[in-house]
Amino acid sequence: MSQAKVLVLHGPNLNLLGTRQPEIYGHETLDDINNRLYEKAAFNGWEAKALQSNHEGALIDAIHAARLDGTAAIIINPAAYTHTSVAILDALNAFDGKVIEVHLSNVHKRESFRHHSYVSLRADGVIAGLGSQGYLAALDALIKAADA
Repeated sequence: MSQAKVLVLHGPNLNLLGTRQPEIYGHETLDDINNRLYEKAAFNGWEAKALQSNHEGALIDAIHAARLDGTAAIIINPAAYTHTSVAILDALNAFDGKVIEVHLSNVHKRESFRHHSYVSLRADGVIAGLGSQGYLAALDALIKAADA
């Protein structure tokens, strides 16, 4: 039996985690978050692959590839594209697996333009405001759903 695969997508500016606005986003780096996800996935018999891009098209290309490579689920933090990208929504709508949207900060406590998410229209779940724990909670939810 093959391992379940999860694709973790990180949107623009998340490569700066640990140094960019740590009062909002914390001190962990993206590598810290990804390494915790890789460990948790492997411990549970899953394979995790992560990609960060500041380019919308690269995120869309990764979603398209996930449609064909056996990926069971996507965890996505679209960052600023959350509020602007119909193209990412369209790509996610073409993906048949589970999708969980994650935000490090509580977007509902921030500027009003951050309160709207195009991605939420497709997401099976949304986690916001838990910091990096949100990614792990998303992976937990996917693992438990697959075991059910």
